[in-house]
Formats: sequence, C-alpha cells, structure tokens
Amino acid sequence: MYAIVEIQGQQFKAEAGKKLFVHHMVEAEKGATVEFDKVLLVDNEGAITVGAPTVEGAKVVCEVVTEMVKGDKVLVFHKKRRKGLHKLNGHRQQFTELTIKEVVA
Repeated sequence: MYAIVEIQGQQFKAEAGKKLFVHHMVEAEKGATVEFDKVLLVDNEGAITVGAPTVEGAKVVCEVVTEMVKGDKVLVFHKKRRKGLHKLNGHRQQFTELTIKEVVA
C-alpha cells in the first residue's frame, strides 16, 4: 500500500517503513509524530483511489528522525566574459528526515 501525499507544497510517494527528506519543518522535534492529511492518491493492492482534490479520511503518519539535515552543497557560479567579473556562491538546503509509520486509507 502506498499513497501520494503533499507535504509543504511538494508531492511524495509514501510507503510504510520508508524514509523521506522534506524541506525543514521548524515546528518538528526529534521523536515527535506528525500526520499529513493532504493525500492525493491511495493504492491499496491494486485498488487505486484518486482524490478530488484529496482522498477523504486518508492520512499518512510519520515520525521525525532528525529535525535538521543538511543536503549536498550546490555551487552557483556567475561570470561575465571579458570583464574580469566572476562570483562563486554555495548553498546547502536544510531538510527534516521522516520515517513513515503507516498509511491510513
């Protein structure tokens, strides 16, 4: 059984026992249980239920493993030719690590 769930404006495929890295959730604490009820699709052993816009009564229950994890570094390089202008910036996105406990449909 899996579900497509919307978390902070992004869609994720949620299956029990899997890990998710979502954008940093400020209110999340380590070990806390979080529920998401914006379930867009549920697949229950081949029986697919599509919401309009969400599936009624469906939710995804997750546990916060780590409240802040830094992602890989992304380098942004700007250059203007023949001017001697170049600039290098780096960015590391902050994520929250979740473990999916169950999908309730």
